[in-house]
Amino acid sequence: MVVSVIGVEPTLAGRNRAALSTGDRLLTDSLAEGLVRFDAAGQIEAGVAERWTVIDDGRSYIFRLRAAQWSDGAPVRAADIVPLLRRQIARTSGNRIAPYLTAIDSIVEMTPEVIEIELARPRPDLLKLFAQPELALVRARADGGAGPFRRRTVSGRAALLTPAPDPNRDPEEERPTPEQDVRLRGERAALAILRFVERHSDLVSGGTLADWPILQAANPAPANVRIDPAAGLFGLAIVHRDGFLADAANRAAIAQAFDRAGLTTATSPEWTPRETILPEQIDAAAPPAIPEWANVPAEQRQASARRQVAAWRAANELPVLRLALPGGPGGTLLWARLARDLYAIGVRPQRTALDDPAADLRLIDEVAPYDNARWYLAEACVTCSAEAAAAIEAARLADTLAQRAEATTLADRLLTQDVAFVPLARPFRWSLVALRLRQWQPNPRAWHPLNRLRPDPN
Repeated sequence: MVVSVIGVEPTLAGRNRAALSTGDRLLTDSLAEGLVRFDAAGQIEAGVAERWTVIDDGRSYIFRLRAAQWSDGAPVRAADIVPLLRRQIARTSGNRIAPYLTAIDSIVEMTPEVIEIELARPRPDLLKLFAQPELALVRARADGGAGPFRRRTVSGRAALLTPAPDPNRDPEEERPTPEQDVRLRGERAALAILRFVERHSDLVSGGTLADWPILQAANPAPANVRIDPAAGLFGLAIVHRDGFLADAANRAAIAQAFDRAGLTTATSPEWTPRETILPEQIDAAAPPAIPEWANVPAEQRQASARRQVAAWRAANELPVLRLALPGGPGGTLLWARLARDLYAIGVRPQRTALDDPAADLRLIDEVAPYDNARWYLAEACVTCSAEAAAAIEAARLADTLAQRAEATTLADRLLTQDVAFVPLARPFRWSLVALRLRQWQPNPRAWHPLNRLRPDPN
């Protein structure tokens, strides 16, 4: 099986896991794994741990390890795993998941096969974080961990992965064949799409809005184009709250100016627009907060926003806003849509790079690692009010699930009233999938492990 992942050459995750690319995450998930991992549907399945128990309302997780082996054939023991986990959940590790693991109080070895993770506050939803490649267990000075594959050779930008030996396999059973190997390469979108269209690969993974126009131009068979119902954030975070953006009413005018339905429909009928920060109630005490501007009929929103901008301009200069957007043809099409809507209300937009510190608004396009409202609120609060930030922190520190739900609801309401984030849609993630990969499934995590594309050779 030949797999192309859009981006640079994949590398195995090391100590610093602050900014793993899609290819890095896919390779790391293949060569290593955490206590648990994701299956083809984005649900939790066994990783290094064969079973687990959650007790005390989510304050204690007990994992029993399976008979796994590291890449060098040594048996996996709790004494190996505990220091690896402690290092990756440390706030100084650079791991993007670490800020959502602060409730972990201790990680201890109970027996060589049993690990207990105790939490200071209840977190019954942490398994999806443990399954992230950022928490995969990679041994120092070893080419991998205890994942479903081993790396045989590296050729140019392609890594050849072969199924890991199963220590529990009956010697009489049929062993994996070379046809079950995976050749994984990282490359730019145009080359990956061309390789697939020419039938030289079976899967293109890691597609985003930035490269969608290239896919459309290539015109692959519709049956091969698959779009994930990705959960997460796709919208503009307010980066600087000065000038025109110092007033919440002006920020609301920006939020209601955008034609979300027009943006998503012009891209794909499977792309869903969004007007709220939270996609659903999740673990809050109430449904997502509805912004006041959303009560204005869609056909009247630009007129309402135009009046707000005109009132500001009566005593000020023409507002100029710098939008930090991704590159690529998809980023250009997004820019054209957003710029048109801002010009229509009397705002002059300027496009800038995603990492430009002078940007006024910056696109956040992230898939949620787990189903927790605080992740959405914390990621959306780039520069939000002190009250909203305090409510988000209160949700993190809540001693009970009921208190967390109440604090989350308050934080959602305050952040929405503050208009610190402008929701546009759900994240847009696409893949090209050969029909023979029957186990590929769209899922909210937009995650497709290489050992779950075909029947498991192990």
